[in-house]
Amino acid sequence: MKGRPHLIHALVAAVMLLLAMATLPYGYYQILRWVVCAASAYIAYTAYACGKVWATWVFGFVAILFNPILPIHLTKEIWRPINFICAVLYASSVLFLKKPSRE
Repeated sequence: MKGRPHLIHALVAAVMLLLAMATLPYGYYQILRWVVCAASAYIAYTAYACGKVWATWVFGFVAILFNPILPIHLTKEIWRPINFICAVLYASSVLFLKKPSRE
């Protein structure tokens, strides 16, 4: 956990994004925006601290895409693949983003 401080954030966001593939009440998608935006911002910061510039940009973009203040309105058919791709991104961040160990 020390080497991957974003582990819980990434897993919660990935599970919520996969659940969003089902037809759920609109309130769920509003909460999803807040959770994914916050998790993306945190992972972008963590990636920046780890020196992973590519991940900083990717998760910064995801944070903007899911931003709840000025939402981007797309159809459900467009959001479903976006949600799946973002869930895969979160799962891969658990594997590929790790703080360098100080020995």
